[in-house]
Amino acid sequence: MRFSTRAAQATHESKYFYGWTIVAVGFLAHIASAFSISSTLSVFLKPLSSDLGVSRGVFSLIRTGEILIGALAAPVVGPLLDRYGGRWLMAAGGVVCGTGFLLLGQARGFLQFLLFRWLLVSPGDALMGQMVVNVTISRWFVRMRGRALALVSMGHGLAKVAMPVLAASLIVSMGWRATWVLFGVLTLALVVGPSWFFMRRRPEDMGLLPDGSSAQIENEAPVKKAGSTRTHSSAFNDVAWSRRGIAHIGVSGLNLHVFAFVSDQGHPEMVAALVMSIIAFMQFSTPMVWGILAERSNIARLIMAKFLIQAMGILLALSTPALPSLYAGFFLYGIGMGASSILAEMIWANYFGRVSLGKIRGLGSLLTHGFSAGGAPFFGFLFDFTQSYSLSFSIFIGLLFASAFLSLFLRPPKK
Repeated sequence: MRFSTRAAQATHESKYFYGWTIVAVGFLAHIASAFSISSTLSVFLKPLSSDLGVSRGVFSLIRTGEILIGALAAPVVGPLLDRYGGRWLMAAGGVVCGTGFLLLGQARGFLQFLLFRWLLVSPGDALMGQMVVNVTISRWFVRMRGRALALVSMGHGLAKVAMPVLAASLIVSMGWRATWVLFGVLTLALVVGPSWFFMRRRPEDMGLLPDGSSAQIENEAPVKKAGSTRTHSSAFNDVAWSRRGIAHIGVSGLNLHVFAFVSDQGHPEMVAALVMSIIAFMQFSTPMVWGILAERSNIARLIMAKFLIQAMGILLALSTPALPSLYAGFFLYGIGMGASSILAEMIWANYFGRVSLGKIRGLGSLLTHGFSAGGAPFFGFLFDFTQSYSLSFSIFIGLLFASAFLSLFLRPPKK
């Protein structure tokens, strides 16, 4: 009897788990979401700022507004995600964001471009982007959460690998306006249909359990039932989350300005695009390693390691303008970037559970997005003032070392 029970359980768990379909939909959404990020916009920085007649500092305000919009949207999107799931949120976000990209190609001035980004692209991305996808993945997986998050993030990484060279080539051959239109068409195709037809809120809605298991995961909070008041809201006041936010200042700023930084050193634009592709390739190729390590190791120590790797990479890139140091430095920085989304999502989900994860992530994003909002103009206006990126990059290195030290104090929240 015991043998037959085990055999039945093995047969049940050997069947295809629908959670991997959720991962595939999230993979596509991450590709589309990469069209709006700082490293993509950085390829457009020089031609757009020249065409629209604005300085790099003023142009960088685009990202500040977008990040603040994301911060304000997150506490609204999070509870909606807990209640309704990501299906209609992602489909609506794909329509809004895709329409915004189409209109960017028609912008006739900086103000128009700014408004299209702020009123359409940013809100749309908040509905279909990283938080919605990763919270959903964290609900579908517990034991294999690290590798599932790693797989879905590879969509973002894959897009970032190809984006610098692809965008630079498209701008040369088609112009920046037609390039945005193409991004709009791709966003509509990659997000709207797949999310509407295949996205589901949680495994329990389909009579399943996380990871396709036949038994509830030990130490995992049960899913909230109708009328239940059990939540993890008491964890909202834990101060640990303020300790890792400061590095977001530099990440958002460097990602927007790295293309210009490399080309300002006298290197051709394709070298700058290659540098960005190196960062993106490592961000694409390393998440699975980080994810498996996160399933088996202390996440706080891994977060510290990733900050140190990023800091050493930027130091190496700044040490000399020679190409070997430049490539090697941003190679290391990309390895650290590969850990960013995986470890962040793992620590949120592992520390707070699945019940109110959307609400908690939404509130936490107010803090991290708030720090990120200052990054792009911080780099841009310092460049306008000093005509160099040396000072801003040096400050970023200091923030990375500070974040590595503060990561030592991360602890699970107490009720």
